[in-house]
Amino acid sequence: MNTVAQQQQNSDLVWDLEKLNQHKRAMNFVKQFENRFCVFSTSVRQLYTNYSIFFPEEAHRQMVILPDPYAFHDTFSHLNPNAVTATGLHVIPGNLIGKQGLYLVISHKDKKVRSVPIPFQEGMRQILRRTNSDDPFLPVLMKGDLREFNDKLPCLHLHRLRLSELSGLSSLERESIRSLITDKLMDLYQKSATFNTGSLDQASTTSS
Repeated sequence: MNTVAQQQQNSDLVWDLEKLNQHKRAMNFVKQFENRFCVFSTSVRQLYTNYSIFFPEEAHRQMVILPDPYAFHDTFSHLNPNAVTATGLHVIPGNLIGKQGLYLVISHKDKKVRSVPIPFQEGMRQILRRTNSDDPFLPVLMKGDLREFNDKLPCLHLHRLRLSELSGLSSLERESIRSLITDKLMDLYQKSATFNTGSLDQASTTSS
């Protein structure tokens, strides 16, 4: 059975990359975030904390997220889909704007408002300062979050998981989710300034 066939029961784990102009850049970019963000599936109401990213040769321009089948304890089930909301925050590679490391960009509904990239660490400090322990900022990814900013920069849009909306889980499960996502975020925070996005420069600047 090929990789895509294995995931047919959960289409949320098969991401279509057909609309991306900078296909290779997007692939190189997202691969570096493997297991750095948890992935949420609305259709099966599960959160995956341990997974691999594949680009199957038999499936043109698709990305498959494959949870580790031997680490069932790393998957959380019965999550309320309404607990996950879009943030408008996008993570972009700094080297594509002449900078080092990762940057955050906030998309505005008003297209006249110019989005100014800020260093990932600075942006996260501002966000975390505005949140509290009862409503922590817990970023997750969902299908469709691998995008292009201004039709050329690969980026990841971030969703947010709200613990207060996970009433169907035990307090122990909620605390485990909080700890896992926070640990991943702090690890990325520490490494973001020197994040290796150099491979994107060698990627094709045209669709392939």
